[in-house]
Amino acid sequence: MTYQEAIGYLDSFINYERKEIHDYKQAFKLEHMARFVQLLNDPHINIKSIHIAGTKGKGSTAAFIHSILKTHGFKTGLYTSPHLISLCERIRVGDELISEEDVGRLVGEIKRTVDILPDDEKPTFFELYTALAFLYFKEKEVDFAVYEVGMGGRLDATNIVRPLVCAITPISHDHTKNLGSSLAEIAFEKAGIIKEDSICVISPQEKEALDVIESAGRSKNARLLKIGFDIRFEEVAFDDTKEIFNIYGILGDYPCCKSGLLGEHQIINAVTAVGVIEALSYFGIEIPEDTIKKGLALTKWPGRLELGKRDPLIFLDGAHNRASARALAKTIRERMGLKDPLLILGISKDKDIKGIVEELEPISKYIILTRSNVPDRAEDPAQIKKFIKSKEAVITENLSEALKEAQSKVSGKEAILITGSLFLVGEAKKMFNQVESTRLNQPG
Repeated sequence: MTYQEAIGYLDSFINYERKEIHDYKQAFKLEHMARFVQLLNDPHINIKSIHIAGTKGKGSTAAFIHSILKTHGFKTGLYTSPHLISLCERIRVGDELISEEDVGRLVGEIKRTVDILPDDEKPTFFELYTALAFLYFKEKEVDFAVYEVGMGGRLDATNIVRPLVCAITPISHDHTKNLGSSLAEIAFEKAGIIKEDSICVISPQEKEALDVIESAGRSKNARLLKIGFDIRFEEVAFDDTKEIFNIYGILGDYPCCKSGLLGEHQIINAVTAVGVIEALSYFGIEIPEDTIKKGLALTKWPGRLELGKRDPLIFLDGAHNRASARALAKTIRERMGLKDPLLILGISKDKDIKGIVEELEPISKYIILTRSNVPDRAEDPAQIKKFIKSKEAVITENLSEALKEAQSKVSGKEAILITGSLFLVGEAKKMFNQVESTRLNQPG
């Protein structure tokens, strides 16, 4: 099967990243995923794995962990979602993204198994591609696989793995129609990744969420390591290119760690990653301080306060909930040294539109509303405008139109910020010809 044929085949399955979920608990059946993968001979079983859930920062945390492990010399797979431009971005081994040829070949192999499944057990797009990641990592004989949860955790397709260590990054309100309206309900879904007698690293949480996670951990007899308690950190310095911070871990101290991912929230993600790496010591896997620090410094993660273009300066950030938008606003003001940017904002229908606007409106000079090219998910800009209270806002129908409007308004050293949706960020990267090469996390 060619890559284009594989894309067509994958697109024939329901894709809840692009389609609204009406009944979350009916849409995802973990037992169906388990039977599906069993027919593929359970390719994930004998691979050491790490599992990351959370509302914000789980992709960045996974990227930090992946970078540290491969810096140490482990052959390490990374599975994340969604992608910005190419489906190949979701699966990588070391610095190499999966090739289009391998996607086509493996989808062709998986199709034979899908064909024998009963209609009520056909996989979703995400379940099918998760199975593909399992097969690819087994084929590549990876030492470790790092899996980012797609949504929630308890019912997510990735949750059939039995990891050495899992982590739960900060929880906030997102996917509330599916995961619940309270932090406690959302935390219950996220904590569903904690397995019996396992180790879970917990990022700083609101008390309501932390209580649920700790209760889930106790019920599973899990060892819990909390960032801010068992593993502490302090910010040392920052500028518009890097963060410098100290980490005080369970095994030792890591002074003057550096990261090119900006913002206090990214420090928390880095520290959570170090907590996971330290937890591997319980399994006899110890990674030295200099390797950990080098791995942190080498980590790159597209679409997170990323420079998309110069002249004018255009930054891209996939903030798509209130907490992420608040972190973005704080980073823009405190780290970037920018005047209030011109904001190009597009948000998906199922997101906290009011919350995102309330966080980003104060830092913007002028707001240009638009929609991504995913019509089933993108909110009508006119609906977003209802939440804007104090800034001038104009409606555009697509990103190209929004960029023309922004470039006609920008002047001097002002910058443009494109945010509100990873779909919109991916569209912008493609427009700016920022298609990711087959290699990532290279120095420079």
